[in-house]
Amino acid sequence: MIGYVVEIAGSGSSILLDAEMLTRLAEHSDSSIAMAGQVGSQVKIRVGDSWLLANIRTQKLEDESCGAIIAKIDFLGEGEEEKLTGRIYKFRRGVTRYPVPGSQVFAVTSGDMKQVYAAEARAHIEIGTVFPTSDIRGALYIDAMLGKHFALLGSTGTGKSTSAALILHRICDLAPEGHIVMIDPHGEYSAAFKTNGKIFDVNNLAMPYWLMNFEEHCEVFVTSSGNDKQTDMDILARCLLQARSKNRIAETIGKLTIDSPVPYLLSDLLNIIQNEMGKLDKATSSAPFMRLKTKIEEMKNDPRYNFMFSGMLVGDTMAQFIAKIFRLPSEGKPISIVDVSGVPSDITSTVVAVLSRLVFDYAIWSRNEPQRPILLVCEEAHRYIPSDTKTRHSAVRDVLSRIAKEGRKYGVSLGLITQRPSDLSEGVLSQCGTIISMRLNNDRDQAFVRAAMPEGSRGFLDAIPALRNRECIVCGEGVAIPIRVALDTLEEDKRPASDDPIFSELWQHAGGEEDMMPRIVKRWRSQGR
Repeated sequence: MIGYVVEIAGSGSSILLDAEMLTRLAEHSDSSIAMAGQVGSQVKIRVGDSWLLANIRTQKLEDESCGAIIAKIDFLGEGEEEKLTGRIYKFRRGVTRYPVPGSQVFAVTSGDMKQVYAAEARAHIEIGTVFPTSDIRGALYIDAMLGKHFALLGSTGTGKSTSAALILHRICDLAPEGHIVMIDPHGEYSAAFKTNGKIFDVNNLAMPYWLMNFEEHCEVFVTSSGNDKQTDMDILARCLLQARSKNRIAETIGKLTIDSPVPYLLSDLLNIIQNEMGKLDKATSSAPFMRLKTKIEEMKNDPRYNFMFSGMLVGDTMAQFIAKIFRLPSEGKPISIVDVSGVPSDITSTVVAVLSRLVFDYAIWSRNEPQRPILLVCEEAHRYIPSDTKTRHSAVRDVLSRIAKEGRKYGVSLGLITQRPSDLSEGVLSQCGTIISMRLNNDRDQAFVRAAMPEGSRGFLDAIPALRNRECIVCGEGVAIPIRVALDTLEEDKRPASDDPIFSELWQHAGGEEDMMPRIVKRWRSQGR
């Protein structure tokens, strides 16, 4: 016994600990008992035939003369007592019956921890070791984690990319016939998934422009603002529908709309805009037509946009494109890394919007077929789903918000990775059932995550600024109870190319600049081709 209960409240209560007893236990060979009473550690309280497990959130010296410490606790769950050993088993979340003041408090042993964190028979992946033990494995329940979305948060340099790679590798190992699409804005993950994934970039993505819906067409082709924007959009809608209806596929579709993914020729669209302009009377300005025509011609002729607006992409390749990107079938390579680092910045968000919408639309229109759930992972998510204060509306924000709210009904899971949770849309983060948080240095980010986390894990959240690199706190649907985990070391060849440059070392070297410079300039001029 290390103390007793002094106050009971709904979510958090207080216990009185014996400081002298805690000092004696600090030398114990069992690391869980040695940590007893410390902030972030667990204690157990007997209630009838069951044990209640609680997490220590704060400590305060109550009486210096007798060494009494008052600690605030959060209840995590309860388990039954094994009669022979006194250990906890059949652990579950929630509290059926609260203890009364005066109930005795005991240190949790490693044996108890093993029972509590035992991954049961549910499908799970092991990602590391539970703090403060050295041998108890921290597991994520895959179905609960993917079924209700997840978010991986952490400041730059905390090992976020490597942790994302670790989790995705473990999922790929568990489900080699899975379907994962990862949006990679910096080209970091290509190196990590060479063996078990397909890598797509501007050289081999070949994404047909006609897959865009009307809103995405407007983002790319309409450059004006204010009243002119609406005029330009009306003209584009009229001309786009005509261009789509020229295709033979359009004749087989009863109701053709501007959003229907039917192939059309850019040259047809330009001719239709030209013809519409020719029908104008003298009083009507031709400026909106000229704006659209100039922009479309610019996209068509600029080699940087070839991966999307090439004349070669007009064939009906929709089924092949979706099968290629969504890994249908997987052929033992369940993950697609879509490297958008080479995509011109003005259409990056549109490319991400198209890919995300295709994931969602595929899930909707394949409901009568054998189900193939898809996991969409967004790195640097705050770029695409910014908070309401930053932007009200964009195609990519709308579709990702919709996936967050409705995706699980259709078998679409969303994984968000970001270093700035406070810049993320509040609604989207609150839809993530599992939150994996690494160290966050910014106060605003910490407060934001605290607001999104479930009540019982508040004590763990106080440890977020004190986490070491490659340590994280996991709470929510994907774990039995909130846990702090030291993540496994990932093999060198499975790590993303996200290492920081070592200035002190690299600035010791010189030579080869004369040969290097012409090569760099050549790549620069040809935009990486």
